Amino acid sequence: MKTNVNLWWLLGGFFLLVTATYTAWNIVAHSDREWYHAIEWVGTVALLFTVLMSVMIAFYVDRVHRAQGGELPEDVLTADIDDGDPEIGEFSPWSWWPLVLAFSAALGILGLAVGQFLLPIGLGVFVVAIVGWVYEYYRGYFAR
Repeated sequence: MKTNVNLWWLLGGFFLLVTATYTAWNIVAHSDREWYHAIEWVGTVALLFTVLMSVMIAFYVDRVHRAQGGELPEDVLTADIDDGDPEIGEFSPWSWWPLVLAFSAALGILGLAVGQFLLPIGLGVFVVAIVGWVYEYYRGYFAR
């Protein structure tokens, strides 16, 4: 995590350098104007906000690192892959219901874009997909 903190601070410094270079370049390129009219404000402000966001993320990640009080498995050279692998839950890699659910979402979006007669069809497929996905462990080979 300390590497991430250092990278964000480095990125913030880089964007600060880019902001200064961009602003100076605009002032030099438009030397016939006053300096405050020569600055291209949209790009300068956007780059300045990029600096501020990078600094904010670096500060936050640093505070989280200090609050944890220990090293993450990613920071230890002798750590295994399983050390940083939390238990996420139980998933069915063989399940077809997420595909049917995505098809119902596609029908719903297509109904909004093309014709509203597809909306009830998409809603019907959605109900079937949700019920099938929720109850897939209650019937068949994988019943519990």
